[in-house]
Amino acid sequence: MSQKPWFKAWPKSLEKNLDYPKTALHQVLRSSADRYPQKVAVKYFLRPRIGAALTYQQIAEHAGRFAAALQARGIKKGDRVALFLPNTPQFMIAFYGGLMAGAIVVPCNPLYRERELEYQLNDSEARVLVSVCDMLNGEELFKSVAAARKKTHLELVVTTSVADFLSPFKRFLTRLGGLRKLKYPDTVDFSEFIGTGGEPSPINVDPVEDVAVLQYTGGTTGTSKGAMLTHHNLVSNAVMTSRWLPMEPSDVNMAVLPYFHIYGLTVAMNAPVWTGASVVMVPKFDVSILLQLLEKERVTVFCGVPAMYVAAINSPEAKKHDLKSVRACISGAAALPLTVMRRFDDLTGGSLVEGYGLTEASPVTHCNPLDAKDKVKVGSIGIPFPDTDARIVSLDEPGKILSAGEIGQLAVKGPQVMKGYWKKAEETGKILQDGWLLTGDIAKVDDDGYFFIVDRLKDMIDVGGLKVYPREVEEVLFEHSAVKEAAVIGVSDPKMGEVPKAYVVLKEEFEKRVQVEELVKHCEEKLAPHKVPRLMEVRKELPKTLIGKVLRRQLKEEDAQTPKAS
Repeated sequence: MSQKPWFKAWPKSLEKNLDYPKTALHQVLRSSADRYPQKVAVKYFLRPRIGAALTYQQIAEHAGRFAAALQARGIKKGDRVALFLPNTPQFMIAFYGGLMAGAIVVPCNPLYRERELEYQLNDSEARVLVSVCDMLNGEELFKSVAAARKKTHLELVVTTSVADFLSPFKRFLTRLGGLRKLKYPDTVDFSEFIGTGGEPSPINVDPVEDVAVLQYTGGTTGTSKGAMLTHHNLVSNAVMTSRWLPMEPSDVNMAVLPYFHIYGLTVAMNAPVWTGASVVMVPKFDVSILLQLLEKERVTVFCGVPAMYVAAINSPEAKKHDLKSVRACISGAAALPLTVMRRFDDLTGGSLVEGYGLTEASPVTHCNPLDAKDKVKVGSIGIPFPDTDARIVSLDEPGKILSAGEIGQLAVKGPQVMKGYWKKAEETGKILQDGWLLTGDIAKVDDDGYFFIVDRLKDMIDVGGLKVYPREVEEVLFEHSAVKEAAVIGVSDPKMGEVPKAYVVLKEEFEKRVQVEELVKHCEEKLAPHKVPRLMEVRKELPKTLIGKVLRRQLKEEDAQTPKAS
């Protein structure tokens, strides 16, 4: 590692090798609560004037009581506790509290429908689920839980509202705005639950070996898998991220990236908590609310995805706000266009750079330097993080290292790389080889050690940072009685980066009776919104190989040549 080419571009204030405490992840919260007990850890907002603040001491005390209540219910080391929550104080409390109890936390996307949630709960064998239970504008947020619960191993469901930590008056205002908390049988209220807890019994944790989080991903192949991220994986990546920015206790972090996603979990929660910085937390991305809070709370660090920065620079409200407090931003999950980077820098006066990561690496492995714009290479994911090695290997022979400029598969190695896939030893062996993680991304590296993503090895679709797997959408389409064949690809979208497009062949008897709208509605009932095809085309047949495999690449080429008007 001492002679790596990327050291020529290394940030001046950052050591090439960092110290990573061999500690449990929940001790990160305990440590900051000891150092800064009365400092505001979280400022939570449903609207710019409807929010609440909690100190580090309060978050740590609530987490401790949550842990004690879990232990009183029989939760022991290694049991799984699932979180079906948006960005709320309850997520942070239940996350660190679950770890304090010795449990493995399973973050779940609160937009998931029954089948998606059921799969993760059953695969992880979760015993406890913490979920929102609100009705918002007529949509029952608990509906997926209620439908999936009977088909899982769940023994306890704890429910909460996104308004629970607001003052009584502000909760009243949310009810006027259409938010209503619902009650369900055989559930326990979150506030009552933590009210029953005291001090949790200490748990012995081996940070390097013990799993802290099961983070579900499609990985580089096949169906969704649980990446086993250890305490040390997550602590080390939090330390790396904090030092790369670099983040100080005086910083204010915008947490609009969802915490159920590993990117948000690390850069917008674990890293700020490790540092002792403050977090401005919002449960849902809304560009108007974002811009108001960036100014109102004098946010200094704002990590996000390109779609968020695109929305900000194109908002007619952007010039009405003073955003000059923003100094450091890392964009991940998709390619960052040069024009977006430049316009956002002009808007804030700060520095927006592109980085890279994947769930299996906790997730960040690369980033462009933030200390000088002349070190940023447009189109590059940057250079490896501290103590992280990276190389390009042959697509056919992963053990063969390629030279600068040659195109192959990106492989990474470091303390943030996962232990393996949950209950999937064969899949683990395919991508973890001699300590190296095969990312599944086709890339190249230049003579200066900057890495560039060239293409995706698989057909994964990236919708604003959220992954969509074509096979899953196709299976839902096939469930409709009228569908004979289906293929799903990702097509470019100016706001989301990519969106799913479905090609469908109808059974002959349904050709004149079934409309596209019916098929879309069918998908909406069974898939999270970002997975529902935004575009759908009915065809007589699909292009196939001689053995009958659908040629997705040909569909992509045809879509690229189709005039936008059609």
